[in-house]
Amino acid sequence: MPKLKTHKGAKKRFKVTATGKIMRRHAYRSHLLAKKSSKRKRRLEKEAIINSCDKSRIKQMLPY
Repeated sequence: MPKLKTHKGAKKRFKVTATGKIMRRHAYRSHLLAKKSSKRKRRLEKEAIINSCDKSRIKQMLPY
């Protein structure tokens, strides 16, 4: 089998934890922050675990 190349866009967006879960950033945190409450902005700061239906596609983009 030939080696697989890592998808550079996925490499920048996702992080694999030690247990194998894939973390992602929340959306709606880049601009128009004045109208969002502090509570909402704090919640959006934290990383989220990706949905299980997307896991196989992202694992394929991040083979190593």
